[in-house]
Amino acid sequence: MRASGKSRNVTMSDVARHARVSRTAVSFVLAGRSDTSVSPQTRDRILDAVRDLGYRPNAGARALAAQRSGLFGLITEIVTAPFAVDVIKGAQERAWEDRKFLLIASSEDRADMAEAAVEKLLEQRVEGLLYAATWHRAVQVPKAAGEVPTVLVNCFDAEGRFPSVVPDEIGGGRRATERLLAAGHERIGFINLDPGIPAAVGRLEGYRQALTDAGIHPDPDLVISGHATADSGYDAAGRLLDLPDRPTALFCGNDRMAMGAYDAVRERALRIPEDIAIVGFDNQELIAAYLRPALTTVALPFEEMGRTAVSLLGSLIAAGDQGKTDGQPIDTKVTIDCPLLERSSVRP
Repeated sequence: MRASGKSRNVTMSDVARHARVSRTAVSFVLAGRSDTSVSPQTRDRILDAVRDLGYRPNAGARALAAQRSGLFGLITEIVTAPFAVDVIKGAQERAWEDRKFLLIASSEDRADMAEAAVEKLLEQRVEGLLYAATWHRAVQVPKAAGEVPTVLVNCFDAEGRFPSVVPDEIGGGRRATERLLAAGHERIGFINLDPGIPAAVGRLEGYRQALTDAGIHPDPDLVISGHATADSGYDAAGRLLDLPDRPTALFCGNDRMAMGAYDAVRERALRIPEDIAIVGFDNQELIAAYLRPALTTVALPFEEMGRTAVSLLGSLIAAGDQGKTDGQPIDTKVTIDCPLLERSSVRP
């Protein structure tokens, strides 16, 4: 007879009585021990009893005994944000491959909630923590996170205590600019993000490197900083397009600014990509895929960052000291490639 809804109260002793064996034999079988004298017939009888009674092992007790809970914790500002969803997807998939489970908590971008989230996850005896940000920046990580191996995702520790996984902003800026150079453009305007943030610094460096490598001296008049919005993209694009010697292509620091640039281009009766080519950054799909023409853009690798962070966290846990694995230092900062997604805003 199958167990009723009260099966959650079934104990290992109940299983032993049902199978007519000792509690020790039940413990050996449920632990997967092969170095015991429990016969195959007895093992089958125990497993039948487990199914009949609906027994579930006590995860807390098992974690205390094994010093392994099989749980990772992930903290992020807004778990429903599009980019956070991609980090969670990559992390969950990678954790599942190692038979680990992810507990997810939102901090709502508040220090007190982040501290509470870390404490609550530690109460669940997580083996390690992932701390993810929705935009690339330095963060203050709650001190309690240092009690277990911790990896930062799309951010880095202002105090340098934890390893991080971040996008290759310089490589992404190079890739966007090289795509425009390959299409024959030499006067390439760059509408950058707010100056000083890591994405703005890295993407500008990549832009300059690509131009210099192509034998083109970067023109400071072709670089304008915006504020990551469609309105600022519209204003900056208008200023660049109204120059006496206007650029023939625009590299926009994010897709929202590219959306604003589209409007500025059309107001001047110019065509994309025939008169002005445009490349964005981030791959915000609701923007990039549905602009007309669809926007060629550089993607932020959120899913891959989530996967890589879980792999790095597993290495830290295996190493045991957050410092070395197989005798080699663990990277304190891992950069992930930002791929170019071809659509229709740049000529082949």
